[in-house]
Amino acid sequence: MSDLVLDSLNKGVLTLAFNRPDRLNAWTDEMGRRYFDLLEEADRDPAVRVIVVTGAGRGFCAGADFAALHSIQDGTYDGETDKRPTTFPITIRKPIIAAVNGACAGLGMVHALVCDLVFTAEDAKWTTAFARRGLIAEYGLAWILPRIAGHAVAMDLLLSGRTFTGAEAAALGLARRAVPGERLMQETLAYAWDLARHSSPTSMAVIKRQVWGDWSRTLEESRDDAVREMLQSFARPDFAEGVSSFVERRAPDFPPLPS
Repeated sequence: MSDLVLDSLNKGVLTLAFNRPDRLNAWTDEMGRRYFDLLEEADRDPAVRVIVVTGAGRGFCAGADFAALHSIQDGTYDGETDKRPTTFPITIRKPIIAAVNGACAGLGMVHALVCDLVFTAEDAKWTTAFARRGLIAEYGLAWILPRIAGHAVAMDLLLSGRTFTGAEAAALGLARRAVPGERLMQETLAYAWDLARHSSPTSMAVIKRQVWGDWSRTLEESRDDAVREMLQSFARPDFAEGVSSFVERRAPDFPPLPS
């Protein structure tokens, strides 16, 4: 079922597209397994430096597929649960950028926010949706939202389940940038290509681990870990190349992450 998530590689950037456009890319177990498999493959592939995730058609991901929800309700659900958690993308060493092109609801919103950066179409429709379906803040969203946007915003979005635009998502801090829909992939890929060309893959991997991991650490723990990481970075070829390329006023030639 590889057609559930499309993949293409260009200039070090792997683009993954959820591909159930007739259902606004509503989430299924099969689609999730394929998505996570592709992330694992990208993590091992030295040719991939940055990953962009988007949706085919008019939606990013409209949440869990209603057929699965109905089967859970009537007790006939027999899907196999993937052992990899919904937060699995944060364990991938390479930056993952969500390009939210349309409907981003419930579980789809979770999958956008566990990416490292989010770009969104201004008119994309966002919603947590859970409270309006008789559900709760699922898959760690009650932990992620307050840390990204603050307590009051998290309470508003989770309790009301209201729909809001990509423009508001950016204003609330959920997305780094909101752009007209027709320019979304152009701007997202331009940013991703810049990372792939100018940023050390090893540095990005360590920074990603620091940012996600330090949310549960004290300032002192974060500081001490950063000192250890800094000392290790001095011995890497990335540091020598970063300094040389700056002095010589040229683009760097950083080595890929080992597979």
